[in-house]
Amino acid sequence: MNQVVNNLEIQEEFERILQSEDKMRMHEFLNNLNISDVSVLIEENEDNATEIIASLSVHRAASTFKIMELGTQKTIIQELQPLKTAALLNELPADDRTAFLEELPTEAVRELIKLLNPEERKITLSLLGYPESSVGRLMTPDYIAVQPEWTTSEVLDHIRKNGKASETIDVIYVVNKQGQLVDDVRIREFLLAPPDRVVSALTDGRYIALNVNDDQEMANQVFKMNNRVALPVVDNNNIMLGIVTIDDVLWVANEEFSEDMQKMGGTEALEEPYLEISIFRLFKKRVGWLIVLFIGEMLTATAMASYELALEKALVLSLFIPLIISSGGNTGSQASSLIIQALTVGEVTLADWWNVMKREIISGLMLGTVLGIIGFVRVALWSQIFPAVYGPHYLLIASVVGISLIGVVMFGTITGSMLPIVLKRLGADPAVSSAPFVATLVDVTGVIIYFNCAYFFLRGVML
Repeated sequence: MNQVVNNLEIQEEFERILQSEDKMRMHEFLNNLNISDVSVLIEENEDNATEIIASLSVHRAASTFKIMELGTQKTIIQELQPLKTAALLNELPADDRTAFLEELPTEAVRELIKLLNPEERKITLSLLGYPESSVGRLMTPDYIAVQPEWTTSEVLDHIRKNGKASETIDVIYVVNKQGQLVDDVRIREFLLAPPDRVVSALTDGRYIALNVNDDQEMANQVFKMNNRVALPVVDNNNIMLGIVTIDDVLWVANEEFSEDMQKMGGTEALEEPYLEISIFRLFKKRVGWLIVLFIGEMLTATAMASYELALEKALVLSLFIPLIISSGGNTGSQASSLIIQALTVGEVTLADWWNVMKREIISGLMLGTVLGIIGFVRVALWSQIFPAVYGPHYLLIASVVGISLIGVVMFGTITGSMLPIVLKRLGADPAVSSAPFVATLVDVTGVIIYFNCAYFFLRGVML
C-alpha cells in the first residue's frame, strides 16, 4: 500500500514539474529517485520516456535504460539527441549494450556503433562477433584480474584504482602473464589475509569457467549448480576473455522461458512485445504452425473415413470419438510440458530417455486405467437410466470405451514424453513439440486405437 501511495506522489510531482518546464528541477527530482521508481515512471509516462532519460545523469540513465522494455529502448534511441545517445551507449555495460544492439537491424547497428569511443567500439564488435546464443554475447570485459606473484597489499591497491569500472569485485581473477586463467579468489580472502601474503598462496586451482562458445542455457545450469554471482569466460586455450554475471543469466532464462511458452502454444517466438509487433509479422509467426496442425487434423479425418462402414453399422461409436481423442491429447500435452520443463532446467538429460520411458509407461497405464474405469462406469450407469441410448450391447460398448482410453492415454504419455527428447537429440528446440502438435499426433492414433478396439469387441455383434 505504501508503495502505491509513493508511486502516486512521484507521478503527481513529476506532472507538476513537467508543467513548469523547469529542467533543473526535473534533473534534481529524477536523480533523487531510486532506479526502480524511475523505471515505473517511464512505464506510466511512455510519451515522456526520452525526456526522462535525457534529464538523468549519464550513469543513472544507463542503469535505467538497461532494465527497460526493448520497444521503449528503441523509441528513446530514435528520439534522443546524438550527443546524449553517444554518452548513453558508451556508459552502458558492454554486455547490456550488445544485448540491445543485437535486436536492431544491421543498418541501425552500424550507425550506432559509430557513436562509440574507440575502446568501447572494439569491445562491442568483438562481442557481436560471437554466435547469437553463445556465452560470448553475454560476457563483459570489465573485471578485476591480478597476477599470481602480487601481494595482498598490491591487489587491494589495484582494486581501489580499477574497481569502479568493474562489473563486480566480489570475485578477483588470477591470470598468468600469458593471460590464462589460474584461479578465482573471493575478495574476502584478500581482505582477511596479511598484506605481504602472495596471491599464489591463496589459490588452489579449483575454479569453474565457461567457454566463450558455450550455449547460454548451459551457463544458466552452471550458475544454478554452483551458486555463483559471476563466472569467468575463457577461450579454447584457457585465455580469460571476460565474465558473465548472474543478472545476465537471469535475463536469458526469462527470455528462454517466454520463447518456450510461445512455442508450446503452437506459434513461433515473437521476439518483440505483443502490442508492438506488426499485425502482418504476428500473422506470419502464427500461420505456419496452424497450417501444420490443420494438415495433421486432416489426417484424423482420413483415418475416420477408413472406418466409415463401422460408423454406419454402429453410429453410437461416434458419440465417444471426442472423449477418446481429447483424453489422449490432454495426457500427451501434460507429458510433453513436464519433459520440456525438466530438459530446460537440467533435471532430465538425453541419457535418461529409458528411465523417462519406463516412468511414462507406468504413469500412462495408471492414468489410462483410472479414465477407463470412469468411462466404463459412465456408459454402464447411463444405460440403466436410458436403455435405448446404447442398446442391449452396452457392456461391450463400455468395454470398448474403457480399453480404448487405456491405450490412447498410454500412447499419449509415451509420445508426449519422447518427442521432446528426440527433437533435442536431433538438435532442434524441444519446445516445438508443443501441446497442439502432440495433441494433433495423438488424435490420429486415438481414432485408430478406438476403432480397432471396437472391431475386436463388436465384430459379429454390431459390426
